[in-house]
Amino acid sequence: MTRWVVMRQDDNGVEYPMGSHESRVAALAQLLAVESGVPHKQLYRVAGPADPAVRTNRDLYLRLLRLGREARAASWSLSAFLRALWKAAGPLADRAVLEPDDVAALFAAARAISPAPYDPAWSTADLSLPGAEPAGHADWERVVLSQIADLEDFLAAPPGPRARFGVDAPRPAGSGPRATPRRWCNFDTATYLECAVAGSLGGWDAADGARAPRPGAAQTASPVRELSPMGWGDLARIAVCGQLYE
Repeated sequence: MTRWVVMRQDDNGVEYPMGSHESRVAALAQLLAVESGVPHKQLYRVAGPADPAVRTNRDLYLRLLRLGREARAASWSLSAFLRALWKAAGPLADRAVLEPDDVAALFAAARAISPAPYDPAWSTADLSLPGAEPAGHADWERVVLSQIADLEDFLAAPPGPRARFGVDAPRPAGSGPRATPRRWCNFDTATYLECAVAGSLGGWDAADGARAPRPGAAQTASPVRELSPMGWGDLARIAVCGQLYE
């Protein structure tokens, strides 16, 4: 069986295995988990075949669907997951585009690390986008931090029983400008992740049990298509779909 091994290189240039995985995505996720932790001087890499594991929108959809269900079983709040996602993305900040395997690994790493604590400064910071559309990592960061700040506001003013029909974030007086719409439809990690991929990339199938076709609709699954490398603007749109898509 093929294995992917996370290797650590010490100060003397000697490499040591840190973990062995049955999938390339799992190994990349461990790499992100390590590199997003305490700053260090050691070098890390994944040893193993470079053939991609995530080739289609269907592949990514199924991975995030499973992650969401694991997060639900572990009672992870959406805020905690997004704070972990923001933290896990740090090592990737200088990359303009991410391969689909890297995107899947980023979300998997968020489930494997402790979330960053909430910073009250996020509530009042100017998180608006400098341009018309999100572009680089800094813009994706503004989107995710805007969502985290909204979720913090909802703690003081819960959305109530009609949340699934869509409610506006409170954004009380003193809130800074934010990069995302005020409207929210999805408040748990599992629904957020499923809607994030289904709304932005597709890949769903009614047989998965997470998404039902609209009454009278002939389509019971979205078309399967190959994925290309994604920029941070693409990841920002994925995040907004997680918030809004139904």
